[in-house]
Amino acid sequence: MVDCICDLERPSHSGHQAKSLMPVERAQRALSDMARIVVGQEQIPLTHCQGRILARDLYAEATVPPHDNSAMDGYGLRLQDLPADRILPIAQRVPAGVFPVRQEKGTAVRIFTGAPIPAGIDTVIPQEQVNLLADGRIELQVAPKLGQNIRRAGEDIQAGSALLAAGTRLQSAEIGLLASQGISDVNVFAALRVAVVTTGDELVSPGQRLGPGQIYDINSFSLRAALERLGCQVTQTGLVADTFEATRAALASAAESHDLVITTGGVSVGDEDHVRPSVQALGNLHLWGVAMKPGKPFAFGHIGQTPFLGLPGNPMAALVTFEVLALDFIRQLMGARPRPVLPVPVAAGFARARSNPRQEYLRVVLNSDCGALKADLAGSQSSGVLSVASRADGYLIVPPNNSITEGSHYAFVHRDQLYY
Repeated sequence: MVDCICDLERPSHSGHQAKSLMPVERAQRALSDMARIVVGQEQIPLTHCQGRILARDLYAEATVPPHDNSAMDGYGLRLQDLPADRILPIAQRVPAGVFPVRQEKGTAVRIFTGAPIPAGIDTVIPQEQVNLLADGRIELQVAPKLGQNIRRAGEDIQAGSALLAAGTRLQSAEIGLLASQGISDVNVFAALRVAVVTTGDELVSPGQRLGPGQIYDINSFSLRAALERLGCQVTQTGLVADTFEATRAALASAAESHDLVITTGGVSVGDEDHVRPSVQALGNLHLWGVAMKPGKPFAFGHIGQTPFLGLPGNPMAALVTFEVLALDFIRQLMGARPRPVLPVPVAAGFARARSNPRQEYLRVVLNSDCGALKADLAGSQSSGVLSVASRADGYLIVPPNNSITEGSHYAFVHRDQLYY
């Protein structure tokens, strides 16, 4: 468990307040340490396992390729049999899918890409480097090298070797590996059932008419899309009134039938913020307040035995905290292995003298500057401006108390990399 709940309620200077917040890296470690698989397993067809998490280690039962085969269309021969004039008769024709007989000494074989290499053949010549003579023999235009253009048995996979580890997310390459073993059904972890609970009396669902002082609910829709990208089954529980009773009832109901509850809004310390006391009444709050911008009012706890994540209400802050803090934690609940993100250094295409006591995640676009990448601001960095996210390539990470010097390098993470 996290050793304390970070307290944001005491009034203090912003610099002192930042010291009371949990650093981003520590919050990420704390979430990873507390992540436990909360879903069962199921067997599904290989054709339906895109994006699912493998539930058990798999070992290869078949060698791939199962035999030496030709890497291209051409002619196979035994190099030591090649005469000085480089002319050979053709003894047999071997297309893919046909197993050949042993090659006659002093002859060539017409062979095609993927076809098994006949016994006695040790070299394949591309057809572009061969002249076909009128009497049916071939003449090599260049001197070949021993073993060229032959793919060896087991070059890809050896029978008995580790194929894929439990916790691997199955994507195109992994699904291809499974198919290479003749696997038609796969044991995977069941989809994570996530309830997205949105609080705020000012919110209205899209499709309805706005009244005075009202705005449309953004967060539950953007979060649903992000969660479904991970393979989760998502329930939008509807808009919850800004009262303690309504919030507590909504959280209790969501926790009963879901593997994870995520809220947006109501996790700060205002009079109308009821998520924190509701979670404490129903379970435990382990982490509250992270030294990042945007996204300071991030919370983690349990409602009964169900994990809970509290995201800020501002749309950009909700998305940043989801991608920086929640995303890998959610994958681990689904059975995936922890996957640290490896930022790359990118030069800032702008300068800023002002520093911030919290670690910043600036939304930036990548541009080319004489062949080198540079990061430019994608637009307003306000936590309420979501339109910037649709333009941004990723996040430029500025450590606490750092100004920005144009041309200096800072850690950059592409948003697509976070979802892998």
